Amino acid sequence: MFMDPGALLSACHINSSESIADFGAGSGFVARAAAKLVPQGNVFAIEINRDIVARLTREAADAHTKNLHPLWGDIEVSGGTKLGEASMDMVIISNTLFHLEDKDGCFKEAVRVLKPGGRLLVVDWSESFGGMGPRPQAVVTKEMAVALATRYGFQVQNDTLPAGEHHYAILFRKV
Repeated sequence: MFMDPGALLSACHINSSESIADFGAGSGFVARAAAKLVPQGNVFAIEINRDIVARLTREAADAHTKNLHPLWGDIEVSGGTKLGEASMDMVIISNTLFHLEDKDGCFKEAVRVLKPGGRLLVVDWSESFGGMGPRPQAVVTKEMAVALATRYGFQVQNDTLPAGEHHYAILFRKV
């Protein structure tokens, strides 16, 4: 079974008024689930593909989801998300790390936008599954994700979150 974003995010104990950034939001699968959990908060779906941003914007408007804000941005560049410094309670990086050329840049941007004590949720493919998920050489293992996050001052809070059989999910806290 694939990941259920609602169940995964519920396991992160998100407050209904939090500000959340979904880095590399893609189809908006996770951002939409997050928006339902923060009715008094905001979700910023950051995506580099302008066509996807336009589609997410239309879909959010059609669904009357007023707290979902698709934004064009580059998550690998400092300031590239256009989000304020220390403005987010949580950053989500889901099924994105294996795409990135500058993973360090992405983690630096997460540190920049997160409030002190903010949380980082990393979700990615646990391996390559023959045509499903990343190429074998592009897989970012759970151990690699932990090493990256801890290098930038994050501590593991929970590494047993429900991510389905093909993914791992790790919740970190910014220290």
